[in-house]
Amino acid sequence: MKILVVGGTGMIGGHAALHLQSLGHDVTIAGRRPPQATTDLAGLPFLQGNFMAGTFTREQVAPFDAVVFAAGNDIRHLPKGQNFAQHVLHSNAECVPAFAALCKEAGVKRFVHIGSFYPHIAPELLETNDYIRSRKLAVDGIIALAGPDFHVCSLDAPFVVGTVPGMSLPMFEGYVRYAEGKIEGLEPYGPAGGINFISCRSLSEAIAGALERGENGKAYLVGDENLGFADYFGLFFKAAGNPAPVPALDKEHPFLPDVGLYTGRGNHVRYEPDPAETALLGYRRNDITAAVEEIVAQYRSR
Repeated sequence: MKILVVGGTGMIGGHAALHLQSLGHDVTIAGRRPPQATTDLAGLPFLQGNFMAGTFTREQVAPFDAVVFAAGNDIRHLPKGQNFAQHVLHSNAECVPAFAALCKEAGVKRFVHIGSFYPHIAPELLETNDYIRSRKLAVDGIIALAGPDFHVCSLDAPFVVGTVPGMSLPMFEGYVRYAEGKIEGLEPYGPAGGINFISCRSLSEAIAGALERGENGKAYLVGDENLGFADYFGLFFKAAGNPAPVPALDKEHPFLPDVGLYTGRGNHVRYEPDPAETALLGYRRNDITAAVEEIVAQYRSR
């Protein structure tokens, strides 16, 4: 297939783009800025555009058989001085379905969206949390476009762990410095609670499976391992060769601040993805330790 990966210059979309290319697909990446020159993404065709600004045209997307959309917005993408609720409701709830509609009008046949697991595992927060509501509205808007000539599905993922070789990822670079004991004044610990995690590799495999076999109009809850946040950080310490214990403490952590823990610090949100759906999409399980080891190997001090 000829595939456009929107958000293909980032970690999730970039990993998916390289995986799809390895399977023999003709892949183009799209984003607001070109990919980092230190990655293999720099060798892929690049389409510059901003889905929020409406700069993509029907003529640009028409040549593609399929679009993978991996460019949602959360607290990390909030422009300075803007209201968070207004930003996510506009970007996710309005602009994402509008871009999917553009793809449908242009004759794109398949559309795979990378969404959030929160509407599945914490539906009680839909009325009070603007971010979670915005992600649900994005999926609803896209699924409403499904039809015989426009095959759409959403892969609603938890915390994603991984890297693209050669890519600078400040968050994970910071994790590795922390695990190496190189952040002065920050003791080893994880905030109380835990959640589900999935690797970039598993998610990329699920994307490939969704393009080939996904059910039209389906929003899949995908995921892999349920881990306490302390256990999650502990994987980084272990991979870095740091034997320091990593306890769970009931206090905010600078690398996992409370503002990003939508179900609240201290809560353990566990779930198992449907085995039949996992088999259909064809993605591996129990991959978090391997993903963390790859991150540490890429960013550790030499």
